[in-house]
Amino acid sequence: MIPPMPITLDALRRHAVARSLFKPTTLPAAIARLGFVQADPLRAPARAQDLTLRYRVRDYRAGDLERRYARLDVEEDFFVNYGFLPRATQALMHPRTPREPWPPARERQAAAVLAFVRERGVVHPRDVDAQFAHGRTRNWFGGASRASTLLLDQMHYRGLLRVAWRDGGTRCYAARDAARPADAPRAGGAPEAAAALDALVDVVAAKYAPLPAASFSALVSRLAAAAPQWAALRPAALTRARTRLAQARVNGVDWVWPAGENPASKRWQPGDGVRLLAPFDPVVWDRRRFELLWGWAYRFEAYTPAAKRQRGHYALPLLWRDQVIGWANLAQRDGRLDAAFGYAAGRRPREAAFAAALGEELARFEAFLRPR
Repeated sequence: MIPPMPITLDALRRHAVARSLFKPTTLPAAIARLGFVQADPLRAPARAQDLTLRYRVRDYRAGDLERRYARLDVEEDFFVNYGFLPRATQALMHPRTPREPWPPARERQAAAVLAFVRERGVVHPRDVDAQFAHGRTRNWFGGASRASTLLLDQMHYRGLLRVAWRDGGTRCYAARDAARPADAPRAGGAPEAAAALDALVDVVAAKYAPLPAASFSALVSRLAAAAPQWAALRPAALTRARTRLAQARVNGVDWVWPAGENPASKRWQPGDGVRLLAPFDPVVWDRRRFELLWGWAYRFEAYTPAAKRQRGHYALPLLWRDQVIGWANLAQRDGRLDAAFGYAAGRRPREAAFAAALGEELARFEAFLRPR
């Protein structure tokens, strides 16, 4: 009998890259396989959700998700972050019970807005603002926003509304109960709640694995925002997950990944090209894992003061084969793609194959940005 290959850091790195960057498929199949696609409003030069999907969807162009969203079995909602996920997964988190109840006056405001949305079918935030004149309020970032926009966001989080589509990036809302499938799963008693929570935990594991055990625990804790009504059930869910997942200690660090996968298998073969990843791509999302696998620290600096940035405003991690070797800042100027690169080793690889692969990736990126 041939002994199993040992799990090494090199094997985990290949596993992390190859299992996430799967063969491109259709948009619905890619979202289903990913389980969750994190969204971000910045477009530098494309939004994070588009940057994530372009490697996993055949012939994907920037904005395709927004253009096709209303026809997909997909919802926008908060999971471990805000983004897009299959409708069946989103239904597992609802009815969601927020940690802080609304005061009676806010309940009355929300009821009036919900009645208005039901009457109209789909509303733009400006329609609600014009109808109710709620004024302005302080937003999550400390700035001023329309109070109506904040209320719609809160109603969406509570499951009263859903995103019907986007208008130039702005969320337009419909009443959620008007579009909810009749057979949408509903978590009732403790067994149903535990099963729903286990399913959400499995989505986390499948999307981000292989993960250091500490990172996996931190991600499960982020489900506090996805399903605050089950806060007391999360420790038990984490314990159950650890019995389902495969585990190994590598270089003194405990790692976990879905059962049935062997990181040392030769099936996990990353491609031979260059890829410019989104800052929130699952390959690079966990910064603890990033440093363990690639030996340097990547930080997202879009919200860092310009004078303190080390990589740039929207630095895209630069993956070559199974190594993240640097980063790129891209911008469109006069119809052309302008690229500036940095490298963790201080210089770019000297191989001719790298220069050719980088040129091919930039050409693909320009095609991805072209409107249909």
